[in-house]
Amino acid sequence: MPMTISVFELFSIGIGPSSSHFVGPMRAAVRFAEECTRRDLVGTTATVAVDLFGSLAATGAGHGTMAAILLGLEGFHPETIDTDEMEARLATVREQGWISFAGTQRIPLTEDAMTLRPLTVHDRHANAMTLSALDAHGRELHARTYFSVGGGFVVTADDEAAEPAPADVPLAFASAEELLRIAETHDLSVSQIMLANECATRSEDDVRAGLLHVYDVMVQCQRKGIERTGELPGSLGVRRRAHEWHERLALDDPDRDVAFAEDWVNLVALAVNEENASGGRVVTAPTNGAAGIIPAVLHYALHYTRQGRADRDGTVVRFLLTAGAVGSLFKQRASISGAEVGCQGEVGSAAAMAAAALAEILGGTPQQVENAAEIAMEHSLGLTCDPIAGLVQIPCIERNAISAGKAINAARMALRGDGFHRVSLDQVIETMRATGLDMNSKYKETSTGGLALHVPVNRVEC
Repeated sequence: MPMTISVFELFSIGIGPSSSHFVGPMRAAVRFAEECTRRDLVGTTATVAVDLFGSLAATGAGHGTMAAILLGLEGFHPETIDTDEMEARLATVREQGWISFAGTQRIPLTEDAMTLRPLTVHDRHANAMTLSALDAHGRELHARTYFSVGGGFVVTADDEAAEPAPADVPLAFASAEELLRIAETHDLSVSQIMLANECATRSEDDVRAGLLHVYDVMVQCQRKGIERTGELPGSLGVRRRAHEWHERLALDDPDRDVAFAEDWVNLVALAVNEENASGGRVVTAPTNGAAGIIPAVLHYALHYTRQGRADRDGTVVRFLLTAGAVGSLFKQRASISGAEVGCQGEVGSAAAMAAAALAEILGGTPQQVENAAEIAMEHSLGLTCDPIAGLVQIPCIERNAISAGKAINAARMALRGDGFHRVSLDQVIETMRATGLDMNSKYKETSTGGLALHVPVNRVEC
């Protein structure tokens, strides 16, 4: 039966720098602590053994995976944890060498105590972690293996699909072909179809309020990225650029001339991804590594289109609903995980989502919306995920800006056509999935190939 993933699952609020390597592991650790609490095992647990496999082990240090697990085991959730509190708590844990398991039981555990197995890759997914509760004699009380499958989604070996499971909806679709058929049958836009599905579980007012809150968090993230100066954390010494760029751009373009539109789009993408790289609060869109593309293109829609200037809130809601519909297809039919299919699954999916959303805002038909998504993804095929030093900085930050521009161009190209095109979105999604499966593992978020291999860390200039 066709299922449609909720827009609120694709656009979830979390913590940088990575949805798959930080948000997902924190959620997995919280689930484990809650399971041990339900089983009445917290009091008898002397320590928790943590084993990380594949990509989580290979790039976990640069992505903050180990820190995320410590926080999750203490009961913190990425949606609600305060970033200042997070840093303070991690500093205490590192100094004292123990965590408060499930918020109650003091047990010894640090990042250094975790076991890394980068060469062991599970068949289910490259992002795997096993948590084991052990008693004072080292006997296993409970163990669970989790897979962080992209965008903050977490599954276990017993799960058949990413959680939470999609709810029954009136206009469910599992392919772009089905989506277009529904649009034609009911004479609805893509955003209207997605809204009808969201209203199966909440009121229209709640959907609207929820999406506007998501947008507000995007804007807050952008503003914080612009405010900060200095270098990003980590070994690369990457200098923040958003603050200086904003000062110069504000002087060059005080009246928001359309000639500077691309500069503002680049700035928003850079600001969001610099904030993500520094561990700030971001919206997965649909992942943290691609978090700047949709806010940047939405900024364009609000400031440089007639529809956006006339109805800000309505444009935000329609934009995110349309993007969510396309993101649901990528999530169901392929992957949004860099560790599984490379960066084409992250920035490629985000560019397709943003292109489709902008095409609808500009008055495109459902066929033109689908074409916009297809164009953006077709020309993102084969993108590798090769972060230098395992940090979500190079090439990730600039790649978001480039992909935002690609999304805008794809939307405009689609609107110049009549919706007919030779290659369908479904075919491109299947190609992306197959390409990801064929891609060498060193190009899938392991930092063992590409730029990560050919750019010496101690000589990077940016």
